[in-house]
Amino acid sequence: MKVAIVLNTSWNIYNFRMNFVKALLQQGHEVHTIAPADDYTHHLVNIGCVHHNVTMDSRGANVIKDMALIAELGAIYYRVKPDIILHFTIKPNVYGTLAAAALGIPSINNVCGLGTVFLKKGLVSMVAKLLYKISFRFPKKVFFQNPEDMQLFIEEKLVSPERAEILPGSGIDAAAFTPAPFKRNKIFTFLLVSRLILEKGIVEYVEAIKLLKAEGINARFQLLGAKDPEHKRGIPLNVVDNWIEEGLVEYLGKTDHVQHYINQADCVVLPSYREGSPRSLMEAACLSKPIITTNVPGCRQVVKDGLNGLLCESQNAEDLAIKMLAMTETEDAMLQTMGARGRKKMELEFSDTIVLKKYIAAMNDIHPLEMALVATTHQLKEVILPSFLKAS
Repeated sequence: MKVAIVLNTSWNIYNFRMNFVKALLQQGHEVHTIAPADDYTHHLVNIGCVHHNVTMDSRGANVIKDMALIAELGAIYYRVKPDIILHFTIKPNVYGTLAAAALGIPSINNVCGLGTVFLKKGLVSMVAKLLYKISFRFPKKVFFQNPEDMQLFIEEKLVSPERAEILPGSGIDAAAFTPAPFKRNKIFTFLLVSRLILEKGIVEYVEAIKLLKAEGINARFQLLGAKDPEHKRGIPLNVVDNWIEEGLVEYLGKTDHVQHYINQADCVVLPSYREGSPRSLMEAACLSKPIITTNVPGCRQVVKDGLNGLLCESQNAEDLAIKMLAMTETEDAMLQTMGARGRKKMELEFSDTIVLKKYIAAMNDIHPLEMALVATTHQLKEVILPSFLKAS
C-alpha cells in the first residue's frame, strides 16, 4: 500500500515517529513523507521514504495564508496518489484533510495536542474550531492522545464519537531508553526539557526557582530546549539571557541526545498548561526518573500523583516550588521506586507497538484487501522466498 505521512516538520517525524515509519516500511508499504525540508529530512530518505517538501509555517495562525496549503498539499496528493494519508499536527489535520477529501483519498488524523488556540477563548479559537468542524467530517478515523481532548472534540461536535479513538501518544520504544544506574547528585538537579514557549510553563519554572533560592534551597535548575523567539508565544531572547546571567537556570541549549541529560538529572519537570501526550515526560519515565508536572490533560496521563511523580496546579509557581522542595527531601529509595513505577507504566501503557497495532487496524478497515496483499507479499519475502532459495 502507498502510505503518505504528513507533518509540520521532518524533525517531528524523525524524533517522534521513526519507529512507526520503519515498521510500515518493513511490512512492505511504500511510505511517502510530506513535510518542510530541514536537517532531519535526509534521515527519512535514508531509510527508504520518498520525501516531498511542502511550505508550511508551524508557528503561524494566519488562516488566509494557510488556505494556500490546501492547494499545495492537494497538488502533492494528486501527484503521489496515495492509498491512504496519515495526518499529524494541526495544519495537516485541517488543511491536509480538506485536500484529501477533495481528491477522494481516505485519511486518518492524529490530534497530537490542542495547541495555543484552544487555551484562550477568542476569534482565533472560534475560527480554529470551525475549521476542525468542517474538516473532521472527512477522515475515517481520528486518534486522540488523551481522553480529555477527545471528549472536548465530541462535546463541541467537532468530531463524531464513532470516528474517535484514544492512542498512548506517539508511543515509545522502552528498549531504546536505557536507565542509568541510580545515583543521586550531590546537588539535587532538576531538568526541564521543552521548546522555550510560554505554554510549556517555562516562566512558572523560573518563578518557582526564585522562590526556592529565596528559601536557601541548594539545587541545580537546568533548561534544555530550543529558543523560539519567532513563535507568537515564544520566550524573548533577552528574557532567557537575563535568567542565565542571574544564575537562575543552566541553559543547556538544544540537542539530539536528550537521553544523556535526562539520565544525569534527579527529577524532570514540565509545568505545561496542556499537552496531547508529552514526549519529554514519556522519555523521562522510561529512563526511570521521578517527574513533577501539572495536573492537566496529557500530563496526568503520564504521571500519577504519588506513584511515579508529583502533580502541581497549572500556572501556579508557588505550588510548583512546594512540589520541587518535596522532591529534594524525598529519600533515595522512594526516588528509585517512583522511577521504576514510571518505566513499568510506559512499558505497559505507552508502548509504540500499541500505536502501530491501532494504526494497522484502522488502515485495514479502510483497505482490507490491500493490507492483506501487503502482508502476504512481506511474508513471501521474509520467510518463504529465503527458504526456497536455501533449498535450491
